[in-house]
Amino acid sequence: MPDPSSYRPAVGSIPESPGVYKFRDPNGRVVYVGKAKSLRQRLNSYFADVAGLHPRTRQMVTTAASVEWTVVGTEVEALQLEYNWIKEFDPRFNVRYRDDKSYPSLAVTLNEEYPRLQVMRGPKKKGVRYFGPYAHAWAIRETLDTLTRVFPARTCSNGVFKRAGQIGRPCLLGYIGKCAAPCVGRVGAEEHRAIVDDFCDFMAGRTDAMVRRLEREMAEAAEAMEYEKAARLRDDLGALKRAMEKQAVVLGDGTDADVVAFAQDELEAAVQVFHVRGGRVRGQRGWIIDKVEEVSTGELVEQFLLQVYGGVDEATGVTEGGEAVPKEVLVPELPDDADVYEELLSELRGSRVSLRVPQRGDKRSLLETVERNAKEAFARHRVKRSSDLTARSLALAELQEALELPEAPLRIECIDVSHVQQTNVVASMVVFEDGLAKKSDYRRFSVQHGTDDTAAMAEVVRRRFARHLKEEADRLDEQGIAAEEGRPRRFAYPPNLLVVDGGAPQVAAAARSLDELGVVDVAVCGLAKRMEEVWLPGETDPVILPRTSEALYLLQRVRDEAHRFAITYHRQKRSVSMLVSLLDDVPGLGETRRKALMKQFGSLKRLRAATVDELVAVPGIGRRTAEAVLAAVAEPAEDGPAEDGPAVAGPAEDRPAEAGPGPEVAESTLAPSGPAERGTPRAGAGATAEVGRVAS
Repeated sequence: MPDPSSYRPAVGSIPESPGVYKFRDPNGRVVYVGKAKSLRQRLNSYFADVAGLHPRTRQMVTTAASVEWTVVGTEVEALQLEYNWIKEFDPRFNVRYRDDKSYPSLAVTLNEEYPRLQVMRGPKKKGVRYFGPYAHAWAIRETLDTLTRVFPARTCSNGVFKRAGQIGRPCLLGYIGKCAAPCVGRVGAEEHRAIVDDFCDFMAGRTDAMVRRLEREMAEAAEAMEYEKAARLRDDLGALKRAMEKQAVVLGDGTDADVVAFAQDELEAAVQVFHVRGGRVRGQRGWIIDKVEEVSTGELVEQFLLQVYGGVDEATGVTEGGEAVPKEVLVPELPDDADVYEELLSELRGSRVSLRVPQRGDKRSLLETVERNAKEAFARHRVKRSSDLTARSLALAELQEALELPEAPLRIECIDVSHVQQTNVVASMVVFEDGLAKKSDYRRFSVQHGTDDTAAMAEVVRRRFARHLKEEADRLDEQGIAAEEGRPRRFAYPPNLLVVDGGAPQVAAAARSLDELGVVDVAVCGLAKRMEEVWLPGETDPVILPRTSEALYLLQRVRDEAHRFAITYHRQKRSVSMLVSLLDDVPGLGETRRKALMKQFGSLKRLRAATVDELVAVPGIGRRTAEAVLAAVAEPAEDGPAEDGPAVAGPAEDRPAEAGPGPEVAESTLAPSGPAERGTPRAGAGATAEVGRVAS
């Protein structure tokens, strides 16, 4: 563990100017980014008596091995640089904003030629405008059902939209007037976008102009004795008013503001925000944040303003979360540099932004309501955290003791190999940091040379750590300074503990690969599924962890996640190889048309379910060829159902992949070529074979 005094800058070498500083660990990874009015005063506070520091701060300075800083001209520049570095390096000790719930939002995909209105959860995407979040998805669908009568924009998926265009008939919504049917050319792209723009204006609170326009058009239609049109406009006007009534008016002066409140303890804080637009609460959002050191409410406000509004698009004035910077931000306490933050927000918005604490009236009452929401959200989180945080800390401590590690394994990587009778051999690598899955660092491997579990395991470990050594060398190379400032390379960070799925043979293979590469600072263990034994390199007897051990539970979760991820990738490769094998036998079907079929349908199951007309719709496929394709892929009556998996283009090598939920057990299916496999696939060493389960 590094000693802070070993990398303390020389006395007087730190400037007194404003700036931003970075702490790095022994591997060069940025672990903390901060800003300061005076770099000298701020950095000297970290090198005081370690025992007197806040526990999180003490852990940070003992994890770091170096500190560096950049001097800037103004505090606003420091704020902007701090935000950019936090976004770029994702330091583990900085305050992290994570949603306490996956609230659904009403999303408008403005980045498409024909924008779509839909319910969307999860991370915000560039080019998509969001309204909400809402408490329930049904509330969004109810709003869309009401408003598509007035704004008949597209709500269908890309598949439905494309299929309707191919057959020349719109869906039901197009027939009943709740969609302008751009799929069949009833309206062009520009006209449809104008409909979507009107919808966005209405949702953004600009409702008065829309209501007045409909009232004027209704009166003109009645005067011209176009009574059917007038009746339709009357119904549209009623739909708009019903949608407006669903959001209660809280401020009579049409205020545009974000109202922010906090609830906290010494480790974490809950943040709640009400988005008020046009005097109405248009959305609510919440976060739970980790605190690296003891901070006041004013300092929490600083972090909120920086991280929530810092990622604004200068062209649109909209943040990465989909919200524009409002005219007012109402907070429970002003930060020390309130004028600096007002200046930053005003620059981002392009007009004056007020940052203040409401003292009385409706705005004060609304802030108290937001505070109650923050306290309730924090209470719910603490109930969940009381067991979760304690269990994770205990598991890491138990692992350190049981495996005799020099420190707790804060980063754990697990590798699992998956195949059926040495065909389509693949492997997965999952990553856990601080006892939690870090899915952005997951990797999957297409094994090229290993034909059995041990050889495949040795190959994957060799490839993973060869990449680590290469990127570490690039980082240390003088020519790699520019690359170092970019987004961090995740292969450059070695784990504290490498877990392999299997027993002594797999552990020996992994340890042998590490020895060949000269990697000596990574501990290795294996978890055998049969008796849940933990094997260590060179040991004749396994380590037996108690069945109730939190350490064993953590290892099981890591191993099972690696197994699930490997199975998912294996099923994808096998499904595609089966499809390619069957299409190879179709006379007259060349490489170009075969790729077109794979791109259109993606899996054997979907191709078998297709009709001749659907195949003919693929460019280059005639009716005779379509009939030959269906005959070639037809499923024999005695065979079971085939798998359905997305197409994979070519072999994957150390590629990042989506790590979402997926099935853990794959049904036994046809091999890429040859007879059906009806027996039990071979299980890996130390694993109990199960009927219909892919070996791992």
